[in-house]
Amino acid sequence: MARSAVTYTCQSCGTQHNKWTGKCGDCGGWNTLAEEKALSSAGPSSKSLGKSRGKKIELTSLSAKEAPPERIQSGIGEFDRVLGGGIIPGAAVLIGGDPGIGKSTLLLQVAAAIARNNTKTIYVSGEEARAQIRLRASRLGLEDADVLLAAETSLRDILTTLDAEKPDLVVIDSIQTMWSDAIESAPGSVAQVRACALELTNFAKRRDVAVLLVGHVTKDGQIAGPRVVEHMVDTVLYCEGERGHQFRILRAVKNRFGPADEIGVFEMTGMGMSEVNNPSALFLGDRDERAPGSVVFAGIEGTRPVLVEIQALVAPSALGTSRRAVVGWDTGRLAMVLAVLEARCGVQLGSYDVYLNVAGGLRISEPAADLAVAAALISSYTDTALPARTVVFGEISLSGAIRSVAQSPSRVREAEKLGFDSVFAPSRVGASDDKEATEKSALRIEAFDELRGLVDRFDTGEGA
Repeated sequence: MARSAVTYTCQSCGTQHNKWTGKCGDCGGWNTLAEEKALSSAGPSSKSLGKSRGKKIELTSLSAKEAPPERIQSGIGEFDRVLGGGIIPGAAVLIGGDPGIGKSTLLLQVAAAIARNNTKTIYVSGEEARAQIRLRASRLGLEDADVLLAAETSLRDILTTLDAEKPDLVVIDSIQTMWSDAIESAPGSVAQVRACALELTNFAKRRDVAVLLVGHVTKDGQIAGPRVVEHMVDTVLYCEGERGHQFRILRAVKNRFGPADEIGVFEMTGMGMSEVNNPSALFLGDRDERAPGSVVFAGIEGTRPVLVEIQALVAPSALGTSRRAVVGWDTGRLAMVLAVLEARCGVQLGSYDVYLNVAGGLRISEPAADLAVAAALISSYTDTALPARTVVFGEISLSGAIRSVAQSPSRVREAEKLGFDSVFAPSRVGASDDKEATEKSALRIEAFDELRGLVDRFDTGEGA
């Protein structure tokens, strides 16, 4: 029989320690270590394994043909898009986001839309009473949807009810409020979150029921609890957005049944989360085309091309140390672009404050935004606006060269669809077929080999 060992697990980050200390060596949290009993690393001996043999599992060929599972359509196009076309029966989906960002509102809308298609749906809340959920449903105009409600936190009672009701879709709001009586720790602790997530995921696979789990996030934006929960589930979605903006971005960071990094765009209104079918037009709706420092970037989010405005302000610094403030982009990437502008192009911005903002609350992570950021900085520095109806994309190398980016034709087509007439882009396109498709566009494409060429264009007064 395996000898039980004692470990101490951090309740904030999930790191295990061999002995108790006042401070977690990984996340730095004080008094966060809790005692847990676990099997020793030796595990069961080969002798004990010989006495209790498991059953032989069925093996199939890699070339075996299986019909794809039929997805559950919610009817909310942006939500289905992020999941790859709908919800897979038996899938466990984890949705995280800041408090008040709209997670519960969106999932209540999804549950109501699916229930109206004669799909049995259960909504279990561990944070609100049933009366509160009904009040929100009434405000959203969903009171006629046949959604079964429960306000419960006991995992044992929830699983017993689900086994008896046999639903097609279950919403658990939230996983941090669930508790299992088999674990001697408080709800929300690492052990409880891990055990409850494992049981609910196993239930989804065993009963072929789609389970949507709401997850709280930490101050760093990561889903609270052990990271192993994200490995257990099939799909991890993050609901992003600034509290001061009405736009919400639903982003897939993991998806076993569809493309990762796909996004869905919603607008928070008095009637809940309203999907945005053309986010490019919405992000550019209030843009001033003749403003220095304003540049339209043609980006790719998942499989979707999105045009978004990048705003830059370069102003003389009144302090000894210049300030760098960034919203919606990587601060380290901005420092790299500034260094290349200074070292390779002679643009001295060291004594200037630099402010960079991605309009609409969208966060950009792809390197293709380098050239658009550089153009916005130079435009603000020279107080010269770019030509009207121009989009920019391209990656900047440390040598100052402009590198090609993926899916250039999709970026160009999106710009052409929205009425733009010119493109600042790399001269080298990644693949020959991409180059041919790009060259066939009606847009005027101005290609750059070096970042110096873009700077010279503003120096000669050709920016406007």
